Amino acid sequence: MTESDISLRDRLVDTGVELLAAEGPQALTLREIARRAGVSHGAPRRYFPTRLELLSAIARRGFADLAERAHVALERQAGGPRARVAALARTYLGFALDRPGMYELMFRHDLLESGRLGLRETSLPLFSLLTDLIGEADPAADARRTAGALWANLHGMAQLWRWRSLQLATGEEDLGPLLDAVLAAHLGPEGGR
Repeated sequence: MTESDISLRDRLVDTGVELLAAEGPQALTLREIARRAGVSHGAPRRYFPTRLELLSAIARRGFADLAERAHVALERQAGGPRARVAALARTYLGFALDRPGMYELMFRHDLLESGRLGLRETSLPLFSLLTDLIGEADPAADARRTAGALWANLHGMAQLWRWRSLQLATGEEDLGPLLDAVLAAHLGPEGGR
């Protein structure tokens, strides 16, 4: 690929990221991305033969951003594994609430066919990190299962918070106490393990 090819490929992905942030996943069509990037509607097919491949390239950007945020949060976090799990959970929820369109796209592995397009390599390291931290926090736990349950709980919290359902049901306007309850449910009370 030439430098101009790389530049146009990146511009198409950048445009997709911007469109996703502004209008959500339903707006991501090859034609609309091409229009906003200022190229012919057929130009994206040179780099992304299918819409699926372009969506996956956009999702990779989201995973890279989330991974960077997670690593920064963990570098700043003093304390043991439980505190690091809490920092990772806060980072995940923050990302979900800050970038809802990207968050929705990233975890639609059914849509992205992640195994075929290499997204496993970008998404699974974060899950492995969570699993490792849980294993350190509670060596007796089935860390993979606990990590899966915690992740599902966090994902549900993010969605229900965005839809304002949790606020309505709990009367809470601060996500912090709910996150503390989730962590206690999955890891036991703080200082207890």
